[in-house]
Amino acid sequence: MAEGNVRSATLDDAPDVARIYNYYIEISIATFEESALSIEEVERRIRETTRSHHWLVFELEGVTRGYAYAGEYHPRDAYRHSVEISVYIENGFTGRRIGQRLYEELFRILEAGDTHAVIGGISLPNDGSVALHERFGMEKVAHFKEVGRKFGEWIDVGYWERIL
Repeated sequence: MAEGNVRSATLDDAPDVARIYNYYIEISIATFEESALSIEEVERRIRETTRSHHWLVFELEGVTRGYAYAGEYHPRDAYRHSVEISVYIENGFTGRRIGQRLYEELFRILEAGDTHAVIGGISLPNDGSVALHERFGMEKVAHFKEVGRKFGEWIDVGYWERIL
């Protein structure tokens, strides 16, 4: 298990979060965003998410090396008990169970609250992310073919869900 600690994100984490996420924007299909985010945009996203939901970071030796959040699934009122989750680990720090540590704490928080459905979208193929989500009892409930286009390729997206 990875040493380090999981804690709630603050705006001070925005530079590290931006660095972690921008790597995936630039080289990966894990996110469909195609332009790097500014620190100010990451601050805005953290602020917006933590108004009513949860954003966690994994800190190792004073540096954020991964993050996970549960945010609004959909803005309409009837969806208020459903959240969409996501996790990103800094390049070079994958395989150290950081994602597991983040999701353990995130699911603990969600189970203690009023969340009913947890949903995660995964760009496919992504065996590591699929395994992580399934480790937490999430089941594949949908597969959309060729719904995103990045790096000149059509990309599928699967959705995993867990009812708490």
